[in-house]
Amino acid sequence: MSTTERPRILVVGGGYVGLYAARRILKKMRYGEATVTVVDPRSYMTYQPFLPEAAAGSISPRHVVVPLRRVLPKAEVLTGRVSGIDQDRKVATVTPLVGDAYELPFDYLVIALGAVSRTFPIPGLAEQGIGMKGVEEAIGLRNHVLEQLDKADSTTDEDVRRKALTFVFVGGGFAGAETVGEVEDLARDAAKYYPSISREDMRFVLVDVADKILPEVGPELGKWGLEHLQKRGVEVYLKTGMDSCVDGHVVLNNGLEVDSSTIVWTAGVKPNPALSRFGLPLGPRGHVDTQATLQVSGTDYVWAAGDNAQIPDLAARAAGVENAWCPPNAQHALRQAKVLGDNVISGMRGFPQADYKHANKGAVAGLGLHKGVAMIVLGKKTKIKLRGRLAWYMHRAYHGLAVPTWNRKIRVFADWTLGMFLKREVVSLGAMENPREEFYEAARPVPPAVEADDTARQKARAS
Repeated sequence: MSTTERPRILVVGGGYVGLYAARRILKKMRYGEATVTVVDPRSYMTYQPFLPEAAAGSISPRHVVVPLRRVLPKAEVLTGRVSGIDQDRKVATVTPLVGDAYELPFDYLVIALGAVSRTFPIPGLAEQGIGMKGVEEAIGLRNHVLEQLDKADSTTDEDVRRKALTFVFVGGGFAGAETVGEVEDLARDAAKYYPSISREDMRFVLVDVADKILPEVGPELGKWGLEHLQKRGVEVYLKTGMDSCVDGHVVLNNGLEVDSSTIVWTAGVKPNPALSRFGLPLGPRGHVDTQATLQVSGTDYVWAAGDNAQIPDLAARAAGVENAWCPPNAQHALRQAKVLGDNVISGMRGFPQADYKHANKGAVAGLGLHKGVAMIVLGKKTKIKLRGRLAWYMHRAYHGLAVPTWNRKIRVFADWTLGMFLKREVVSLGAMENPREEFYEAARPVPPAVEADDTARQKARAS
């Protein structure tokens, strides 16, 4: 921790908003004007739009994350959680990964905790579900899917085989549609190396309570995406929810029941629950109540942006949409972070602050290799709608340029370039999740009874 007497700007969260806001503040700040401190339980930022491609093996998992200390060399980066904030004393309680919690004073506060998976009390979900919010989950999903193919190929039990080759995805937004598209591609490619498994042996199920998928790209492209996935053999059930999945037995409320070893949950997000302990004004859904300047309502030293903030969408309201709020996506998060950084500097210096206003520029989604949808907004009325390979190129171009730092941009494009000439890797590294298991089995003490039996057998052989 710093012992400086300079004012401290505390950034709670090192995700997309936290990273970009801290970079912007450091860039605009005069030398010695303030100390920027970033607190996050992870020492890296995850570029979440790349998680489906990381799960499919199109991008190395190391290239999906950005190390905070490398990108923010002039900031304090503390690995831990802000477990509480005392607004009256302007003190945050930081709980590090090890050791006791301690208090950290601040003068200005940036809330950038982001969101967590939105779940429901569905029996079996906590034990069986796999999320897609972090790179650990994406790589875990990849290893898990490939392990299911290994399991199906090596068993003679038809029930075990059927369960291993059934994949259920809950949620038809960007995360769900992109993940099922990428994983279906991965499984289809991997099956070529298993003589006893074909694509026809696998079953992919996509479930959503809404009446459409991919609502972010509009009804026309969403319908095309739905038909495209169905042509690839994905069963899509709309206006349908999951009642339970105990021990992998999935029960849908439309009457369908299937056994599956893979249940991927991407049914939306909700603001980080830790916000309720910060003493900040919250909206009806748990977001921080934030003004158009990105200042938290009722304060002059706290700012918020991204998925954990309820921010008025001035562009939509100017177009006549009442009570419009900025949607939680990377497009808004990037631009909000820059405005937030500028406003923190302005607030610190006593200058007026700017409103955040950004019109939607469209949306892109990849549905597997060479497949995607894209909607590009030009002006107030012109919309360009693309699908198939060209939309997939747009998806990769946009996100390849949007990922933070040139280091990561170059590495991601290098992964994609190599993928044009080399076949997809289909190796499962599931043992990485328990790397000490084999060593433990070799090193653990032998029970006395077993040791005595081994000694007796050795003596018998010697005689």
